[in-house]
Amino acid sequence: MTFSELLDAVRDHPQEVTIPASWSQGRSCFGGLMAALQFEAMRARVPADRPVRSLAISFVGPLAIDMPISFEVEILREGKAVSQVLGRAVQNGETVTLIQGSFGAPRESSIAVVAEPAPVLKPADEVAPFPFRAGVMPDYMRYIEMRWALGGLPYSGTPSRVMGGYARLRDVEEAPLTEAHLLALVDTWPPAVLPHLSKPAPGSSLTWTIEFVQPLPAMTTHDWTLYKAVIEHARDGYGHVAAGLWTPSGELVAISRQTVTVFG
Repeated sequence: MTFSELLDAVRDHPQEVTIPASWSQGRSCFGGLMAALQFEAMRARVPADRPVRSLAISFVGPLAIDMPISFEVEILREGKAVSQVLGRAVQNGETVTLIQGSFGAPRESSIAVVAEPAPVLKPADEVAPFPFRAGVMPDYMRYIEMRWALGGLPYSGTPSRVMGGYARLRDVEEAPLTEAHLLALVDTWPPAVLPHLSKPAPGSSLTWTIEFVQPLPAMTTHDWTLYKAVIEHARDGYGHVAAGLWTPSGELVAISRQTVTVFG
């Protein structure tokens, strides 16, 4: 199933969605897809005039592939402008992903601060493709097109604080780019600490907070997104990483923070 087909599935039947093995990431499902599916279930329960402002995501446990998942939603509070929503992905009676989301309607304000400029990278068409290699890379990456333009590759022994480049979804009919797509595109980048290693070792997101710049810049699923991650601190098997996502023209789209675990 494609990304769009899985989004349709969770909209139609949120209580029973099965993710195929082609979306696996090691022994579990690609976390960006899980976040996107849970977000879609939450989005359907919130008034359309309240765009998502932030999501706090915890990957509680590994998800079994090819087994049904229930995407549950609880409205914690609906105020005059803000809805607080809890999303829980459950499999075999156990919570595997937990998301707390804040959705808020715009309001008048005298405060307006321009975002920091985007990093200056080579244009995407001047950066070499990063091809999918079955058996070497996580299966889900067959659905993502990437161009590595900043920092080292995972397990390259590159002691850089920064990592990034360009990404977009493959084989998706052109449609407006939504927050669900952005969740997958941000999380497709591996933990920024992995380039420090000189040989493969497991690493994954433990917690993830992402904030969206609303209204989203006008983009489609065929457009590249530009990503830059910075390691702020890493020790004792945990790394703390801040990242941003921009349009190719330099408009800020999302701000991300992750606590990642690494076994190496």
